[in-house]
Amino acid sequence: MSNSFKNRVFGCVIVKSINSNYNADFTHQPRTLPDGTVYATDKALKYSVRNYIVKNFPAEKVFYFKSLSDTMQPRDLDQTYVKHFREFPKIDKKDGSKARKVILEKLLDCIDVRLFGGTFASEGANLSLHGTVQITHGVNRFPESIIYSEQISSPFRNSNNNSADSMQTTLGTQFKLKEGHYVHHFSINPRNLEDMAKQVESNGLNSDDIPKLKESLRSGVTFYDSAAKSGSENELLLWVQLKEGSKLVLPSFVELISVTESREIDMSKVSAILSRSSVAAEIEAIELYYDEAVTTVLNVPDGAKKLEMN
Repeated sequence: MSNSFKNRVFGCVIVKSINSNYNADFTHQPRTLPDGTVYATDKALKYSVRNYIVKNFPAEKVFYFKSLSDTMQPRDLDQTYVKHFREFPKIDKKDGSKARKVILEKLLDCIDVRLFGGTFASEGANLSLHGTVQITHGVNRFPESIIYSEQISSPFRNSNNNSADSMQTTLGTQFKLKEGHYVHHFSINPRNLEDMAKQVESNGLNSDDIPKLKESLRSGVTFYDSAAKSGSENELLLWVQLKEGSKLVLPSFVELISVTESREIDMSKVSAILSRSSVAAEIEAIELYYDEAVTTVLNVPDGAKKLEMN
């Protein structure tokens, strides 16, 4: 019996960041749009999902995740394949289809590939898999985007200082966002992977992947908790699951959600859309995860089932 997950889903993840740096740019500052609004890339949320699955579901294979070889060097693509699947298939230069199918079948054994897809560009075997889960950049919906810096000191002297009697240790600077509430929109379409999965008789995205994805989306950022990201945590997950076979397309929730100065999350615009009769008829379930002890949500969608974050 097929275990494929066939429903399409729309939703959003809200990440709260207080005196933290959820997603830095290459200058180590929180990323900003041209108008000064702070944002985070989709990669930040995807990384937290992958990291959470690696640490909490060890039986699952996560392919697109950094790992080190015995010589403490990051593995390349082929080395990562061998790490997970022991040996790389032999490439027939005249007909590489057999090797590509072997690689495709193996990649679909990895939960992050079933979720986010991926590109496998190796000699003789190039594959591109369209992910079933698409995540947008997260935009800070809090009225302010205040970034500040602070100096930090290293316990070690700068080795580049030529002065033999230098007593100064190295100074550095770190940047933080005073407060932010990043809204990432996401959608799930199992059919994105359907054609590739049929090539190797795989189910593609399966029903067992969904509880793990939900748990990772509502806990992954909080769980990561690095020095830079300390203070960034999952605040809310909205999950709108359509009926099987529905062709309904919902707009991005990013601009439809606002956060007040008193940290209240207002979902009135989302609720207005979901309450339309033509939309409500296509919805199978609405789930809303947040901690009522610390988060206030205004205008919750009708029929939404309120659930705890953990």
